[in-house]
Amino acid sequence: MGYIEDLRKLVGHRRLILCGSSVVIRNDKGELLLQKRVHPEGRWAFPGGLMELGESAEDTARREVREETALELGELRLIGVYSGPDHLCSAPNGDEWYVVNVSYAAESFSGEPRVNDAESVALGWFRPEDVPVTLVRSHKEILRDYLQMTRG
Repeated sequence: MGYIEDLRKLVGHRRLILCGSSVVIRNDKGELLLQKRVHPEGRWAFPGGLMELGESAEDTARREVREETALELGELRLIGVYSGPDHLCSAPNGDEWYVVNVSYAAESFSGEPRVNDAESVALGWFRPEDVPVTLVRSHKEILRDYLQMTRG
């Protein structure tokens, strides 16, 4: 059982503040990897997830990408840290948490993307201008900052 599940046993359904990481992965064609998430259903997002005990934000990013896409990441560059009232998340069971998301960019990786059925229904490479409108709201801010960083 993971840290979040153990924590929920102690605090029940109270709102929490949790830390996580996400990664904007760019291939050599300039396309960005997105996953169509199981939850929130039908929404696209950058790969990522919540931190486990003892992990650094970078460790979390690498583990989540490995679990969700089967990719091994090379160098990571910090895009930004995202938090606040617009970062309230909820689970199907009613649990809610505010996430502090440490977001990275990766342009080097190894492996072939593979869907993890427990996390995603699809993975896809998208040109920045073709990112689906159903991108998770908070990830639109990350995308904007990433594009400014890479064009800057």
